[in-house]
Amino acid sequence: MRTTRGVTLLVTALAAGSVVTAVNPAALAYDRGLAPFYAQTAEWKDCNVLFPDPVAATASAEFPECAAIAVPKDYRRPQAGTLSIAVHRRKAKDPARRQGVLMLNPGGPGGDGILMPGQFGNQEIAKTFDLIGFSPRGTGHSTRLWCDVDSGARTTSNRPTDEQFAAITEEARRLEEQCARTGGDLREHITTANTARDMDIIRAATGEKKINYLGFSYGTYLGAVYGSLFPKHLNRSVLDSSMHPDWFYYEANKTQAVASRQNFDAWAAWVAQRNDTYGLGRTQDEVRAAMDALGERLALKPVPGGPPHAPLVTRDVLDRMLGYDTVERPSWHVTTLTILAIRKASETGALPADAGSALGVLMEGRETERVNGVWYAVTCEAKWSTDLNVYYRQMRIFRERYPYGPGAMAAAPQHCVFSSSPPAEKLTRLRRAGYPAGLVVQAEFDPSTQYEGGPAMARRLSGRLLTVTDEGGHGMYARNACATKRVDDYLINGVLPAAGATCPGAPRPDVAPDGQPKSAPPAGSLTDQARAVAELSPRTGLR
Repeated sequence: MRTTRGVTLLVTALAAGSVVTAVNPAALAYDRGLAPFYAQTAEWKDCNVLFPDPVAATASAEFPECAAIAVPKDYRRPQAGTLSIAVHRRKAKDPARRQGVLMLNPGGPGGDGILMPGQFGNQEIAKTFDLIGFSPRGTGHSTRLWCDVDSGARTTSNRPTDEQFAAITEEARRLEEQCARTGGDLREHITTANTARDMDIIRAATGEKKINYLGFSYGTYLGAVYGSLFPKHLNRSVLDSSMHPDWFYYEANKTQAVASRQNFDAWAAWVAQRNDTYGLGRTQDEVRAAMDALGERLALKPVPGGPPHAPLVTRDVLDRMLGYDTVERPSWHVTTLTILAIRKASETGALPADAGSALGVLMEGRETERVNGVWYAVTCEAKWSTDLNVYYRQMRIFRERYPYGPGAMAAAPQHCVFSSSPPAEKLTRLRRAGYPAGLVVQAEFDPSTQYEGGPAMARRLSGRLLTVTDEGGHGMYARNACATKRVDDYLINGVLPAAGATCPGAPRPDVAPDGQPKSAPPAGSLTDQARAVAELSPRTGLR
């Protein structure tokens, strides 16, 4: 085999690092520049040897096998440098029933899937599949891509005024400059298609002719791209909480605010049926008016006593709460009680400690800084309009119609508007040709990847759709018992659900409507109740 000097040096470097031990028989005949990468055989080692940190130590207690797989930084020029991809494997518990590997991805862009085999270790899939988790390029224990995020104050109003548009735009421009400076020449190579190509090298390095796949959120798009690029190497695939195949990425952002409004409306209708309990109005419109009135009071005079990351309960805090904390049906009672406490505090003074603590539990995980550069790179792989008036027009609409959750900021100009480099390649044309029909699972009120994305992806890939009804969650496998069983039946036994199949979502709180016998109130403090529903409904989201 003829190789360039760069590829020869690559093979030498791989051998020196004990990543390649022999030519892998699963490697196929690819471009000569990629052949050394496909010739790798993963050498499984103790996780603490390869990745000595507390996260790896936690992983190694569950599944000690880890490997570092070399991939080209630039697939168009394989000789121009390599990246390292961290992989974890958990072998099938029942070797006699083993059906190959099941590759996992949590979403993002930028989500690290290296611990996923341990997270699903008690599921049925762990009996018959080797579970493969990996840190996609740019994340986790793989070669990292960073973005220096300005730690200064940002304009994040759910209902920004026209006068704030300029500041929001300048912050997006500055963020792009920071990410471009920090990411260097690596950033342009952090794309969905390249991550899919990395997955195929992982497949070859694990000695498999085909993979099975389970991906969540953005991971559904990644799985669809993999199947489109490598159809002969994909067997069964499950896309859980799917992205829409035509919404990249500005439209996907906007639909999160639309979904927040849908969840708010569903919550408001439920609360209106229980006015004797909550006293917020007897119709959906009355409940909405009550929330608008509370928001206006908070805009004039915020309530002190909130959690450390939101010590002042402002109108923006309320708007985000009304979008994000009406998503999970089991949390509706706790959410409503916390809102009642905020309303009372807006009239009398500071928020009581118990209510402030409960608010902190409900908001947990939403106010963190994002410094993973992968998000900021991948979302620029599609073209964004450079006409700022496009965004300003949308922001005016969203601050009126969809102010909850992310609010009008979902429609704001983002960093990609100011990218100085065009996308490295066109988006992959999604299609299914050469691999079996897969399964798409979608919840009706999904706040992160709106429901319409599921049917659209199923149609695009000629797959089967499973709908979880009246469910505001995101990521149904191992969370909804019915959906989990349907996924297991497909992945393990090859049995797809019937066309039009549904599963019920998580139940709403046991609070009787007006005119019906009252149920016993939940036990424990407001904070305890908030923690209980948080454990029942773990939060996940786009990103």
